[in-house]
Amino acid sequence: MQRRYWVIGGDYSDCAFGQLEPGTEKISGPFLCEVKARTEWQRLTFRDNSGATTRYTIAAEPDAIWQ
Repeated sequence: MQRRYWVIGGDYSDCAFGQLEPGTEKISGPFLCEVKARTEWQRLTFRDNSGATTRYTIAAEPDAIWQ
């Protein structure tokens, strides 16, 4: 089974990045290639000069332990 990647994030309530502001959550994916996920991360991170409290990250699903 191929690993899948997701880009997740949004606008946080402050610069400590502890809690997302409700309604700003974004999830993109799944991507079957880490390069495509990184391209989406760059698009979301650098679009419209994102504010100081906006953050996205790439999450990878764990490898399946069953087949």
